[in-house]
Amino acid sequence: MASLHFEFVSPERVLFSGEVDQVDLPGVEGDMGILAGHAPLVTPLRPGILTIYNGGSREAVVVIGGFAEVGPAGLTVLADQAGARDEFDTATLTSEIKDAEDDIADASDESQRDKLARRLEQLKTLQAALAQ
Repeated sequence: MASLHFEFVSPERVLFSGEVDQVDLPGVEGDMGILAGHAPLVTPLRPGILTIYNGGSREAVVVIGGFAEVGPAGLTVLADQAGARDEFDTATLTSEIKDAEDDIADASDESQRDKLARRLEQLKTLQAALAQ
């Protein structure tokens, strides 16, 4: 199998840089798998699980937003926040969901309420993914 060059960056540091077999991303339009030779694209990421496959091993990472770009040099992911799935603080996520629900209840502007509702849906989707 051809290898894919993968750069994974968060605001704090470079999380990964090297060759992998495949990366599965939580794109805003749906989940997608990226292999070597993938067509060029840029997509925003939704909160979810990014999975790195390499040599028979699999590593799951929680991402909270960001962007992914596939180009001739490989895949680059710029995550707003990222961390190992087993180290992710689900209590913080539960608190964020509660805060989002409260913000929706308090919102008087319909467009703001819609934006908050989309964020709440993304957080609940992440919560469901972490429960699996």
